[in-house]
Amino acid sequence: MADIGPETARVTTLGSLAPGHPVNLERSMRADGRFGGHFVQGHTDGVGVVDSIRQDGESYWIAVRVPPDLEPFIILKGSIAIDGVSLTVARLERAMVHVMIIPFTWAHTALSSLRAGDRVNLECDMVGKYVARSMELASRGLTS
Repeated sequence: MADIGPETARVTTLGSLAPGHPVNLERSMRADGRFGGHFVQGHTDGVGVVDSIRQDGESYWIAVRVPPDLEPFIILKGSIAIDGVSLTVARLERAMVHVMIIPFTWAHTALSSLRAGDRVNLECDMVGKYVARSMELASRGLTS
């Protein structure tokens, strides 16, 4: 069991989940731990919609429609977290991100319970968000 605040319920899919629905919960990396992957923090930047799920051998392709305001923060081969699972962007189209889920991840996360049409929480790579914010401030003359 986990508690969420009203803001989390408002800006994520968590407020609409029924009791017993699987979710991905992962401990944060310790500051003195070995870094071995993506720069995501466990926050939700927006909500996307699963467009399709397709099996490819023992792996799965998931395509997710992303909100327009998140598009600038998503890059090919960058990272994106979908429902708390940090993944690599394998293909990128306008307003659509494609990720491949390896068998271990499929078997050990709630991603295997997704269906086309499901809403999912999205978190973009934080480096991209910092770069975009810095560029925004620079264009307004707010950086030195």
